[in-house]
Amino acid sequence: MTLRTERPPVRPRSGRRPLPPLIFLLVLALAALGVWWNVLRQEKQEVAQEEEACASASQAAPPAEMEPASISLRVLNATDTAGLAGTVAAAFEERGFVVAEVANDSSGRDVTGVGELRHGPRGAEAAEYVRLYLPGAGDYPDTRADATVDVVVGPEFTTLATAEEITAALSPAPEAAAAC
Repeated sequence: MTLRTERPPVRPRSGRRPLPPLIFLLVLALAALGVWWNVLRQEKQEVAQEEEACASASQAAPPAEMEPASISLRVLNATDTAGLAGTVAAAFEERGFVVAEVANDSSGRDVTGVGELRHGPRGAEAAEYVRLYLPGAGDYPDTRADATVDVVVGPEFTTLATAEEITAALSPAPEAAAAC
């Protein structure tokens, strides 16, 4: 019986370095990371768009049960057109609103566009309802204690919204509701 005490010969190294395969794996990992980042970013954008659509669908449109007779208005003229506030006040009265005062705007504010709605915290809901009749009007909350809304007619005012436009604005948007 023979015992070997010698080790088997060691294979010589091939001279290859593991660097090219490692670089390939690193590039592959970076590409996979880029794809996942893009997928997650697109998913976040879709979720944000869906939330925005749902928020606009459920956004508190002025309540349809609000009655114009329960809203007290002051109609103020901020233009150089004489009698415009009276004409607008008459149009609001025809639609059932209570017009408490008709006058020229004496606030000194520079009113641009269609006009603006001035109201206190108690008149915020009424102002949103009045905005349906005066689309494009700016909002100017103040510190008054009552629910009176000031309708300040601006230089770009032409006419109040039609009954069809108001009905359309009160009905929820079907596209936004369908997205939820």
